[in-house]
Amino acid sequence: MKYYIIAGEASGDLHASNLMKEIKKNDPDANFRCWGGDLMKAQGAFIVKHISEISFMGFAEVVLNLRTILRNLSFCKSDIDEFHPDALILVDYPGFNLKIAGYARQKGYNVFYYVSPQIWAWKQSRVHKIKKTIDKMMVILPFEKDFYKRFDYDAEFVGHPLLDAVESYKASKTQSNFRLENKLSGKPIVALLPGSRKQEISRMLKTMISIREDFSDTQFVIAGAPSIKPEYYSSLIRGHDVSIVYNKTYDLFMNADAALVTSGTATLEAALFDVPEIVCYKGSWFSYIIARMVIKVKFISLVNLIMDRKIVTELIQTNLTKANLRAELKTILFNPGQIRQLKNEYSLLKQKLGNSGASKKAADVIRNYLPSGKQPK
Repeated sequence: MKYYIIAGEASGDLHASNLMKEIKKNDPDANFRCWGGDLMKAQGAFIVKHISEISFMGFAEVVLNLRTILRNLSFCKSDIDEFHPDALILVDYPGFNLKIAGYARQKGYNVFYYVSPQIWAWKQSRVHKIKKTIDKMMVILPFEKDFYKRFDYDAEFVGHPLLDAVESYKASKTQSNFRLENKLSGKPIVALLPGSRKQEISRMLKTMISIREDFSDTQFVIAGAPSIKPEYYSSLIRGHDVSIVYNKTYDLFMNADAALVTSGTATLEAALFDVPEIVCYKGSWFSYIIARMVIKVKFISLVNLIMDRKIVTELIQTNLTKANLRAELKTILFNPGQIRQLKNEYSLLKQKLGNSGASKKAADVIRNYLPSGKQPK
């Protein structure tokens, strides 16, 4: 059968590629035409648009690239019609994908959504469009199924695909030479994940490394964002003893004793690697005020959201100070009782996430909805 898949970000490329791998087990002749990245291409996809061309983050960036986005939407619609897929699979990327979903529903295609938009946090009104346009919504957070149920919509909880990604990574590792390869000593490692955009990195990294001098017996190591050149990090860490690694985030987590993480998927990844972490975020006051007005959740980290209580410390806006960060890092580095308690909570988190197999479960949902030979409506 023919599958048209749209993923607009790096995480979507990862999750879609693992989904494709499972689809091929049931459908060896699967024909994939995709918007995505190198991981999807490695699974045999024809890449119509690469994520490097279509990933626009933040209000300002979207406005500046509005003409390009509108052209992409128009092109995508005609490209879907020309390909005429048996299944259209949308992976996160809601601003673009929900517009495509509306068009696809009008045309009668079978529409699946994998990795729900975070409408439970803001823009809850989008749920009504999802009910009208999506045949099957496959959610990856346990509370999302209950959220959709409140609106009389039956979403499928398949578990979180990061569990598969982390499990696969751990299974592939033998003897790790990470410290030797990156000229790191045996001292404890503090992983720094300050985000993926320059403005965000600049604001967060300066705060993170401000406490470097208080932890002389540790090593601070940045997980470099692929799109950011080393020179940019160097300009920010000048005068501080801080290392940078690229494309080795999971290796870093495997060796880290603690992590300072900007809110996002990385907060969950750190937990899945059992790394004690502090979630740090500070935005512009304008952005912060707007966020407080529209966002309807108690926490910003996925770890706390999933557990529905405070598991990891969140230092947000005015609470993200040098003194607070120093005190919290000392706790998760040097307090054995606190570390043990945190890792016990991480075990409960993994159970709540449904254990591994999300990609296979999602592929089965699609297969069961599309029995062999079923064509678009």
